[in-house]
Amino acid sequence: MSLAILFLLLITPSILVLINFVFYLIRRRLITNSTLWKLIEITTVVIFPFFFISTFDIFKENSCCTESAIFSPNDRLGIYTILIIYTFAYIITIFRKQLFPPISELLLNITLILGLVINILLIFHIRDIELGSIMAIVGNTPIVMLLLIRLIENQKLLTEYIQNNAIEPNGYIGKLCYSILKLKPTFKYPILLVLLIPVLIIFSLILVLFGQKPDTLVRGFTDTYRQGFSQLDYLCDNVECGGHFLCSVGANGHKSIVKPIRYGERNGKQIICNRQLLISNAFEELIHEKMPLTHRIIRNNYNKVGSFIHKYYKVFNIKIVSDIVYLMMKPLEWFFLLILYTFDKNPENRIAVQYLSPKDRNTLKNR
Repeated sequence: MSLAILFLLLITPSILVLINFVFYLIRRRLITNSTLWKLIEITTVVIFPFFFISTFDIFKENSCCTESAIFSPNDRLGIYTILIIYTFAYIITIFRKQLFPPISELLLNITLILGLVINILLIFHIRDIELGSIMAIVGNTPIVMLLLIRLIENQKLLTEYIQNNAIEPNGYIGKLCYSILKLKPTFKYPILLVLLIPVLIIFSLILVLFGQKPDTLVRGFTDTYRQGFSQLDYLCDNVECGGHFLCSVGANGHKSIVKPIRYGERNGKQIICNRQLLISNAFEELIHEKMPLTHRIIRNNYNKVGSFIHKYYKVFNIKIVSDIVYLMMKPLEWFFLLILYTFDKNPENRIAVQYLSPKDRNTLKNR
C-alpha cells in the first residue's frame, strides 16, 4: 500500500473525529454510532502513531545533511514507552464496562493526561519537518480531541456512579484518590497535571535501570536537529553538506605528507585541494553520471560522516589527525583512481577540473 493511499485512509477518521468533537462540545454526545466510533478511535490512537513513527522516525539518526531523527536516537526508548503506555490506557477506557478502584482510576486518568501533554508537545515538535504540520493536523490534533472526550466521559461515568452507589474506599491513599476523582473538573485536572510530575520522575528512575539517563524524556525532544524543541542545531552551523569529509580533513594535514596542490572552491568558500581530494570528487562525479541511484544512497549515508566530523571538529582539525586520515584513505584513493581510469576516457581531465569555480570551468569548456 502506498503512503498516499494510507494517508488518505487516515484523513477520513480525522475528519470524523473533528465533526464528532464539535458536536460533543455542543450536545455532549457523539453523532457516530458506537461500533464505528471505536474503530475510528483505534485507527486514530493506534494506527496513526505507528504509521508516523515507522515513516518519519524509525532507523533515523541525527544528521545535518539528511533527514534527521524526530526523537533523539539514544533516548527514544522513554518516548516510545510513554506512547505505548498512554495508548494502552486509552484502549482500556474504550472497552471497560465499569470504574476501577480509586487508585487505579486515578492512575488511568493521569495517564490520559500524559497522552494529552505529549501530543500537544508533538504538535510543536514536528511542525518544522516535511509534512510535519499536516501530520499534526490529521494525527496529533485528533488524538488530543479524543483524549479530551475520554476525560470528560470518565468524569460523567464517575459522577453517575457516585449518584447511584455508596463508595467507601479503603485506606488513606484510597480515600485521597477518591477525593481527587470526585472534584469538579476545574480543580481535578490541574491537580492531575501536578500529580503527573512525580509519576514521570518515578518512570524516569525506572528507565535508568535500562541504561537511560535521568533526563532521557527531555533529551528525547531536545537532543535532535531541526525539530521544534531541538537544542543541537548549533552543531550544524557551517556544515558543508555534499563534501568529501574525510578527504577534506586529510588535505589539511602537514604539507610534506598530504601534498596540497592548489586552492579550490566549494559552496563559494575556498578550500585546500590535494590530489586525494580531487580524485575522490572526480570519482563521485563519475558515479553520479553513470549510476545516479547508487550515488544518492552512498551520498545520503556518507553525509552522516560529515555530521560526526563536525561534532568533533576540534579533534579532526589537528594536523597529526589529518595526516593519519590522509594515510588511511590512501587505499581508497587508489581504488577510485582505478575506477576512473577504467571507465572514464579522460580521467586526468576530470580530476583537474574538480573544485574549480564555475567561471573557471566555463572558461576551460569554451577553449
